Amino acid sequence: MKIKLWGLLILLFLSFLGKAQETVTGKVLDSETKIAISKAEISILNKSDRQIIKKILTDSLGVFQFNNSTDQSYFVIQKKEYETKKFDKTEDLFLIELKPSAETIAEVVIRSVSRSIKLNDGNMVMNVSGNKDFKTSANLLEVLRKTPGVSIDQEGGIFVGGRITPAVFIDGKPITMSSQELQAYLRALPPEMVESIEVNANPSSKYDAEFKGIIDIKLKRNGNLGWKGNYNGNAYANKFSYRENALNLSYNTEKMAYSLQTSYNNGISTYRYNALQKLANTNVMRTNTYQEDEGNVYSIQTGADFRMNDKNRLGISVRGNFRTSDRIRSGSLYTTNKDESQLIFNTESENPTEYSQKNYGITADYSFQKKGFKLNFLGNYLSVKNMQKDDFINRDKPTSKLLSYWKSDLLNKIDIQTAQIDVSQKMGNADLEAGMKYSYSDTNNNIRYDTLSVNDRFVFDPERSNMFSYKEKIWAGYVSYRQKFGKLQVNAGLRFENTQSISDAVTKDSVVSRNYLEWLPSISTTYAFNKSNELSLSYSRKITRPVFSQLNPFRFYFSPLNYWIGNPYLQPSFTSQMKLTYRYKNWVTSFTVGKEKDVLVRYPLYNPKTNVLEYLGTNLPYRKFAYLETSFPVKVAKWWNITGQVAGYYNDEFRPYLDEVFALKVYNYEVRVNQVFTLPKGYTVNLFANYESKTGNSLYIIKPRYTVDLSLQKSWFDSKLNTKISYNNMFDSYDQSLEFRHKQIMDNRLTHWWDSSRLILSVAYSFGSSKYQVKEIQKTEEENRAR
Repeated sequence: MKIKLWGLLILLFLSFLGKAQETVTGKVLDSETKIAISKAEISILNKSDRQIIKKILTDSLGVFQFNNSTDQSYFVIQKKEYETKKFDKTEDLFLIELKPSAETIAEVVIRSVSRSIKLNDGNMVMNVSGNKDFKTSANLLEVLRKTPGVSIDQEGGIFVGGRITPAVFIDGKPITMSSQELQAYLRALPPEMVESIEVNANPSSKYDAEFKGIIDIKLKRNGNLGWKGNYNGNAYANKFSYRENALNLSYNTEKMAYSLQTSYNNGISTYRYNALQKLANTNVMRTNTYQEDEGNVYSIQTGADFRMNDKNRLGISVRGNFRTSDRIRSGSLYTTNKDESQLIFNTESENPTEYSQKNYGITADYSFQKKGFKLNFLGNYLSVKNMQKDDFINRDKPTSKLLSYWKSDLLNKIDIQTAQIDVSQKMGNADLEAGMKYSYSDTNNNIRYDTLSVNDRFVFDPERSNMFSYKEKIWAGYVSYRQKFGKLQVNAGLRFENTQSISDAVTKDSVVSRNYLEWLPSISTTYAFNKSNELSLSYSRKITRPVFSQLNPFRFYFSPLNYWIGNPYLQPSFTSQMKLTYRYKNWVTSFTVGKEKDVLVRYPLYNPKTNVLEYLGTNLPYRKFAYLETSFPVKVAKWWNITGQVAGYYNDEFRPYLDEVFALKVYNYEVRVNQVFTLPKGYTVNLFANYESKTGNSLYIIKPRYTVDLSLQKSWFDSKLNTKISYNNMFDSYDQSLEFRHKQIMDNRLTHWWDSSRLILSVAYSFGSSKYQVKEIQKTEEENRAR
């Protein structure tokens, strides 16, 4: 309160000083959130002829100042999606509160404010910074959980449009990161640093054909001269604790913009796996596994953006990510005869693991623009090195007798290089764009197993050991055309991708080479009836190449008798889909339908003689799919906002398995409700609930599950300090349970549990000395598209 009082006294002093000097100073705030409104337009008009004398904008703190006002002028303050205010006297221009515009529909207000949902070529764009829905979120990964059309699984995996893993872009540019590095990066970003998120569930031919979905994260840039910083810290408490710390710094001059992001995460996470496995007329097996990971993650990223002149911009960034983990996995395997009247064996296993990962990356980008011509170049290099040592110890549980003991030593190296150039030319109200991209990836895997012999010596185990390398080279190019015909906008594109790959299973003396060329078209149309109504229709054809882990024919063990294994003969899959999207104000509905050929999946194979359960990779002939999604915000009261999301999914797979063929139509739905309560004294309460109905595929049933999160947020010191407390998955109800459908073949029931039920304490603090607005020299096409 003292700080607020001092702020008012300072503004009051400035206003009196300004009056003496014929100047006017004031500050513009949101009437509900009391947050400063930047870029509000203050117009000074002549009373006699209503002509505009001068226009100014508020700065990032909502403050404005102007000179030489007269008694014959009046003032109009405007900001998109806020009610306009008019003043006749300068003394009223001290502390101004703008009320968000609203429209009443049957006593329920659906409001389009600055945090509204927008469409960009049919893609949903949602503002993040200043959005009440995300004020209580600890980091950007938490924000994505509440974003319409996006879902996050228990291990931090990101999905759009059902189960599509999207590519992640930053400011319109793809980022080359490992999945672990990406999660660490997103956990280091507080919502206050992100301007918007664009969800593209049907990318055009301009983008890589593997990108079935894209999430474009638009960072909130420091547009001021000087430096700014932000610290974000999160502490997760459950049976064990986990901590996240991130520091973000930026410094701007007239020509240069520097940035530094660093984070350190450490703590313990747990996982449990339970399984019942049996074939008809054979043994019954019960598996229980408990896993505990104690990990440390360090990351650092620094970059510089050089504005050479009005036409040229050059940027470069380097980063490193370092991860270590000590894992303890213990399990038991209890096996009886088919009627469970006789014990066959009862074993216990230990699997201690030492794991480390080192990532290094560098990105360079250059842009040039002159009038309607633009050129962009982007180059990426990523190096990943994984090392892992395991011990697999199996004992007879009643007697503790050692049954087997083997060790593994894994070295995995991945190098990825990409170079991309894009050019575009405006021709009236049309845009012609073309580009080329080259990417090369080199993956080498060497895992050695040694088994304890009867002489108590470890000897090389050729059956489990594996050397595997995979090299992939892709040449791609595209051309796209965009033109607007009144209210109708049409985009059409064609992409080609030539893939050359060699997978070499050295241990098995098996080499598989491929060289294929694919043509991938896309087209989309958008019709804007008015500012509140838009309709978009798009079509695209995509390719999904099998990744290294799916091709490598080595075993990844869940337990001594349960593992999955890769298949070097997997073929890429191809997907053709159409998407229809309609927006009415903030209500967005989309419908997608498509067909995928040569679907990449894993299926279980149980050996009744050895009691081994393998998960093997294969290509299914096809699957047909469709999903309907809708999201809508509703303002129940001034202090109570609701965002609802409903999605329905359809999946039809043609799945040969053993000597039978299964083709089952599966329907399921998902409901999310995000409620935000704005309480007195600046407190915000968020209640988020998610329910997923029963689903699955032709072989498995996945049982229903739900989660409920509760969080509280409060800002202090003019919003510089932000504190949050959350309880995620309050009822510990988000485990995943699967059951094999066809009991006449196999009774297989699996449950995966992650420790997602956690209390989270979050603190974010912003600091810096930026004062003066920097003129925006240019924006790249990606930046324009993200706005």
